[in-house]
Formats: sequence, structure tokens, C-alpha cells
Amino acid sequence: MKNYIQADPWNIIEEGFDPKLNKISESLFSIGNGKMGQRANFEEHYSGETLQGSYVAGIYFPDKTRVGWWKNGYPPTFDKVINSTNWIGIDIYINGQLLDLATCEVKDFKRVLNMQEGYLQRSFVAVLAEGSEVKVEALRFCSIADDEIGAIKYQITPLNFDAELKIVSKADGDIVNEDSNYDFKFWEEVGDKFSDKGIFLQTKTLKTGFELCVGANTKIYIADQEAELLNHQLVQEIKFCAEEFQVAAQAGTELTIIKIVSVQSSLNYPSNELFDSCEHKLSSAVELGFDKLLEDQKNAWARKWDQSDIQIDGDVKAQQGIRFNIFQLFQTYTGTDSRLNIGPKGFTGEKYAGATYWDTEAYCIPFYLSTAEQEVGRNLLVYRYNHLQKAIENAEMLGFRNGAALFPMVTMDGTESHNEWEITFEEIHRNGAIAYAIYNYINYTQDWDYLPQYGLEVLIGIARFWAQRVNWSGEREKYVILGVTGPNEYENNVNNNWYTNYLAVWCLKYAQEAIEFVKDSNQSRLDDIINNLDLETEELELWKEIAENMYYPYHEKLKIYLQQDGYMDKEQWLVKDLPASERPLNQKWSWDRILRSCFIKQADVLQGMYFFEDDFELDEIRRNFDFYEPRTVHESSLSPCLHSIIAAKLNDEARAYEFYLRTARLDLDDYNNDTEDGLHITSMAGTWMSIVQGFAGMRIKENKLFFNPFLPEQWDSFTFRIGFRGVILSIKINKGFMEIENKSDKGIEVMVKAEDFGIEGGEKVRIEL
Repeated sequence: MKNYIQADPWNIIEEGFDPKLNKISESLFSIGNGKMGQRANFEEHYSGETLQGSYVAGIYFPDKTRVGWWKNGYPPTFDKVINSTNWIGIDIYINGQLLDLATCEVKDFKRVLNMQEGYLQRSFVAVLAEGSEVKVEALRFCSIADDEIGAIKYQITPLNFDAELKIVSKADGDIVNEDSNYDFKFWEEVGDKFSDKGIFLQTKTLKTGFELCVGANTKIYIADQEAELLNHQLVQEIKFCAEEFQVAAQAGTELTIIKIVSVQSSLNYPSNELFDSCEHKLSSAVELGFDKLLEDQKNAWARKWDQSDIQIDGDVKAQQGIRFNIFQLFQTYTGTDSRLNIGPKGFTGEKYAGATYWDTEAYCIPFYLSTAEQEVGRNLLVYRYNHLQKAIENAEMLGFRNGAALFPMVTMDGTESHNEWEITFEEIHRNGAIAYAIYNYINYTQDWDYLPQYGLEVLIGIARFWAQRVNWSGEREKYVILGVTGPNEYENNVNNNWYTNYLAVWCLKYAQEAIEFVKDSNQSRLDDIINNLDLETEELELWKEIAENMYYPYHEKLKIYLQQDGYMDKEQWLVKDLPASERPLNQKWSWDRILRSCFIKQADVLQGMYFFEDDFELDEIRRNFDFYEPRTVHESSLSPCLHSIIAAKLNDEARAYEFYLRTARLDLDDYNNDTEDGLHITSMAGTWMSIVQGFAGMRIKENKLFFNPFLPEQWDSFTFRIGFRGVILSIKINKGFMEIENKSDKGIEVMVKAEDFGIEGGEKVRIEL
């Protein structure tokens, strides 16, 4: 675990430059706006260890799958969001010497991510040859007010010498992905263009044919006046263009570089219009100017925070953690485009390929339902509906028929692109998470129109998959599900994973309930769906039979549900007995040893009890929690938040807080020694859930908002806002009481513990706890 980020309620702060920590910091200080984003690479050249990363949502490449042993059903490609044109680059030559923090002494280094206003700052003093010192201050952002714009202010001051500066402001499209199979490059040049508006580089992905145009306008100022240039020329190379400026700077004089950039793609504009469109957008941004663009950025983030902020009094590290998580979620996804989704690493790294996983449905949906417009959550579901036909094709490749749908484990466009057999073929619980997200969305919003319009077809495809994936066991006289991997990926190819079996039955039941609802509300639409899908009564009867006769592994003596058949055959020892030197297991143990151990990456049984808590008695949940938690190493980023929520439900306040802090600061403190690969964006929604569903105990009960709050002893109070069916509530949990303020005109009824409270528009109520 690292501990070099300073505690601050609104900022991520690093003081002092340690090259060994740089890749971690590049992840932590990443910026984005939902459409594009960047790792926190330096603007100036850096020859040290780095992962250059500039990513544009929705632009991907089908990298050729690389496996040692090909199996039928493997996807031929591993689709990934790819590194794109690096637009932040500003090479600085000072009296002929290239500024490079890897080769000079660095003093007074400070890096700050201002989460409240949405920008990245950096400052340092570099000591060059013969003791020449130069001070640099840089600020940049990806505009969330206009998601096609980025901007940089880069200020240089020679402190103790006169300098001649050469400044190379570039757009570099000759980039690579660190995770590229066979070291393949993914881009080719379409062309470049130079005008009085700036430089423009248009590139195109091989195979997929996405086109990207990056335009950059760069100006140099001294004392708020455009600098008198000694020389200005254009540089043109393959997949590269730049402007080169030469200017004299006297000792103590600050020189300011303003670089404003437009990034547009063929996802949104015809390819043959990209140059002109990009030039027009860039021209408009330059006319506004850096200061106005920054002001718009601050105002846009103020609106985001007004709806989503969680305020914690008395615990700065906890406060910093939750704001960091919320900030990165909104940098990754804004919900304005149903073609886009939430990659587990967002725009912060290349691991997981920037693709869509089941994390979105299981973890991110609740966050966006409460903190954004209803359309945002709906778009996440429409994304899957738009991929239904490909989900059916994915299932057909594995031998399923009759419209059975298996949504991919990893995807960019609905096609499966994950190439590890124990995941691709066996981690089929992902189907259930998508069905559950439909239920969760409708239960929260009451958008019942979603079922006949989109949801029911998805639910039927998923139910058909489960009905074909089970088989009848004559030995048990029950239906079983063989050869699966649960969320706990430290156990592969197991039989009767409890969570998978339970989720499959729930999906079969919910599909039938959805059919009955649409029958009552929109018979003509149901008739169309039944006719299009050839859905017969016998099929529904089979679903019912499977649901009523599913086998669930259970341990009679311990009164717990077993992860899967044979789990108790494993040697039972606890995480507390593991030497710290052997953690994390996935970096210290062989895979064979992990598979044979009882240790759990992420507890399957508890995932099911989180989803379906009303199906179980409290003592039942407690027995399973107390058994599985000591065996769980939490080496999945998705694990600690669920344990926090369940511990809160069990009034185990100490463990609820412990797990909250772990999920909130997972990346900030680099718990699992993997932050340098990128941030764990999707699990960040779990941090929000730990507070709202955990400490505040928020649920939907009896079709109303329900709260069962407690205040961690480390906190003086906490406050959050949620949107619920057209009402905005501000909720404060204090020592001994709870305040709920209705910020809307519309009244609402809520439950706190067992009591109902009607709250009129504009009213605030105080509830003793």
C-alpha cells in the first residue's frame, strides 16, 4: 500500500517527484470528459518510465487474439479502445537543451488534481546544465462543458539566466498501445492541414476505419502580449505535425504557452467533413479564449457536484476518497450517447481494453440512477438492447439455439472479445447482471414503458439461455449448472456455483413476471414480441419447472450456502494466516495454487445476498458473511464495497467502515499494487454505494425510498443528494438525528426505519434516530 498522496477534501496532491511512482501518478491524476480522456503524462518530453495514454470513447481496434491453444468459440479478435493522437505534447528546448525531468534535477515538484473545478495543475523547478534553473507551471483540462475541447496553459520562467527557447507544439499520431498483441500499430494517416487556425492531423484506424481529427492552436505570450518570435515554422512528418516557435526570454520573465485543441471523430461527423468541422470548432474555442473555457469548465463541474457531492465532516481521507471516485466516474461517462459505456479503467489505462463488462450493470447503474438524469441510466440499458442480436449470435457460436442470448464478457460493439476460456465460456453470471439492471432501473424510476419497448426482449433472450444452459441431474433429481466461473475468478470450471444457480432462477422468474406485466399493460406489443420470437407456452412452463427444481449447494452443519460443489474439500484456512509477503496472491502465487486454495477473490454468495437480500433472514446473511469474509482476499476491486454494505446491514459498523475506506482509497493508496495500470473506475461506483446503501441504508421498499442510517464513529456527519422519480433530496446523517430536505416542488413520502414521513416540496424534516 502506498501513502504519498496528501489528504485534502477537494484535491489530489503529490509533492516531490519520485520516478518510481510516476506511472501510478499518471493514473491517479488522469482527466477526461466522457468523450475523451488522458493519463497524466507530462506535456514536455519525458524519457523515464511512462505509459502515454490519450483515449477517445467509442474508437476501438480488433486486435488479433493471441492465445497458445485455440478453442472453438474463441473470438478471433480482442477489441480495445486504443491509444490515439497525443495532443498535449509541447517539447521545450532551453538554450538547445531538451527539458526532460528524467535527466535533470527536479525541485519543488507539485501535482494537483482539482476535483471541484475539473483541472490538472503541475509545477516544478528544473535545474539544467551549469546550475541554470527554470520554473514551470502547467494547467490543463478536458472540457466537460464542450466535450470536443481540451486546453493547456504552460508557463515557463528562466529564473537565473537569459534563455532562447524553442517550443514544439505537436499532434503526434504515431503512437502505440502498450498492450498491443504482436506489437501492432493501429493507425494510418489520412492527411494533415495547416492554416491560420492551427495545425490539423487526421488519422484512421486500420480494419475498423474510425477517423479522428485533432486540431491544435498554439500561441505564445509574454506579459499578456503575444511574444515577438525569433522564428516560426511548421513540421510535417508521417502521422505527425507540429508548430515550432523560437523566442527569447529574459531572466525572471514568465512566458506563457496557450494550446487549445479540438478532437472530433467519424462517430459524430462524416469523414470528409472532419477537417472543416474540427477547424470550425477549434476556431470557436480559440475565440472564447483559455480563461473563458476554464470558467465554463468550473461552472459545468459545479452543476455536477451540486447533484452528486457527498460531504463528510471529520474524516479528510474518507472525504477525499469519495470525491475522487465520483469525479472519475463523471470524467468517464456522462450518459449523453447510448453507443458508449463505462470501461473498468475508463480513460486512465489500457488494462481491460476500455471495453464493457458486467460491472456497469451490477455497480454503476445505481450510482447514475441517483446522481444524474434518468436518461443516463436508461442509455446504459439501451446499450445492451442494441447488442441483443449479437448476444444471440455469441450464444449460437457456443451451441445455443432458438434466440438464446449470451451477452459478452468483454465487448465494444456487442461481439465477444475476451479470450480466456474460463471467463469467455464460463463466467456466464454476466447475463444475470444485465437482467438485474433492468429490474433495478424500473424499480427505481418506475419507467414501466422500458419493458415493452426494450427490456422484455432482452429478458426473454437471457431466460432462453439459462433454460438451455442447465441440465437435469438424475443423481440429484434437480437441475444443475456445470462448468462455470462465478464472480470469484479464483475458482474456475466449477459445478453448481451457488450465485450462478440462484441468479439463473431469478432471471427465469423475472422474465415471466415481465411477460405478465406487458400482457396486462400492452397486449398488442406482447403479441408482436411473441410472434417475432416464436415464444410458446411450453417454453414458459419449462422455465417454471427449472426454477422450482434448481439445486443449490448447502452445508447443513454450518448452515451456509456453499460457493460451489466441493468447496469444503479445500483446506480451510483464513486470510489473517497469510503472510503479507504472499499478497496479492495473483502476483505471488501460481494459478494452480490459487485454484486449489479456499481463498476468494470476490465472494459469490455475498454478491447474491446483496442483490436479493429480502430473500434471506438476517441471521442467514450473518452466518454466510462471517464464514466467507475471513476467506476473502479482496483482490477484486469490486469486492470491498459489497462487504461494506452487508456489514452495515448487519450493524457491524467497524467492518463497514474498514471496507469503505478500502474501496474509497483503493487506487489512491494502491492497495493491490496495480494502480499504475489505470484506475478501477467501475468499482468506484461501489464506493458511493457503500455510503448511500451502506451507511445510509437506502433501499426501495413498499415502492418508497427507505433509509436505515448509522454514522461511522470516525465521522461527525455526512450529507448526500439523490434524485428519485423527479424529486431531489438532500440528506444529512448526524449524531442522533437525520435531516431530509426536499429540494423540489413535488412532495414525497419516505421511510426511515419503520416510520413513514411525508415531505412537501421545499420542506426539511428532522428525524431523531
